[in-house]
Amino acid sequence: MIGERRAETRIAVFSDVHGNSIALDAVLVDIERSGRVDAHWFLGDAAALGFDPVGVVERLVGLPGLVAVRGNGDRRVTTDPEIVWKVTERFLATASDDDAFIWRSTLADCEWTRDGLEQAGCLEWLAGLPLEQRVTLPDGTRLLLVHAAPGTDEGPGINEGQTDDDLRKLVGGADADMVFVGHTHRALDRTVDGVRAINVGSVSNPPGEEKRAMWTLVVANESGYSIKRRLAEYDIAAVRERLERERPPAWVRLLKWF
Repeated sequence: MIGERRAETRIAVFSDVHGNSIALDAVLVDIERSGRVDAHWFLGDAAALGFDPVGVVERLVGLPGLVAVRGNGDRRVTTDPEIVWKVTERFLATASDDDAFIWRSTLADCEWTRDGLEQAGCLEWLAGLPLEQRVTLPDGTRLLLVHAAPGTDEGPGINEGQTDDDLRKLVGGADADMVFVGHTHRALDRTVDGVRAINVGSVSNPPGEEKRAMWTLVVANESGYSIKRRLAEYDIAAVRERLERERPPAWVRLLKWF
């Protein structure tokens, strides 16, 4: 019918919660404040390097229309610790003292996280997350959801320091019109050769001056789509308090991010 408003699909996209249920709750409140959403797309790194891995996974599992992929942290958490340590020890043999400390605390944190999730019955869900998911918007736009870059949950990801040629090598063979990623914790929106790459930033563990939790709202219908980045404030002091109280293995290093 001429003049009829086309039905909209609204999607919340976010990544890198890292066991921070306080920041995740702030995002979920902001999602509600923005209006209803039909789906939640999660781009990985749910649990490790945070104070409440179980709480975060329990919240994620209950989200309506959830489409999720794994992050490199999720993979480490769900991989046999003996395998992870064996591979990492080769790297640690030549690493600097600072790098060795970071990796040992990270892997110890992954084991702590794994134990908590296993006891709570949440580990199987995390272990079942795929590397990538593909979704098509109502107007036919083809999307690839992945944690770091097409084909991988690891490495430098898609970041602001890359040239167009660098980005072209990453997304050129993605067979998608748009690629959504996280991993670097820094937001980005670039297009090369007709492929739009969007890094939604992070819900938690912010590396820069911006400490608010990040997420992205996608509104789509048969005529097209809009994308809006949103920021949600949360109680940083409460996060620090929880880290000091729960003391996950990497808690001293995590405090530097908040």
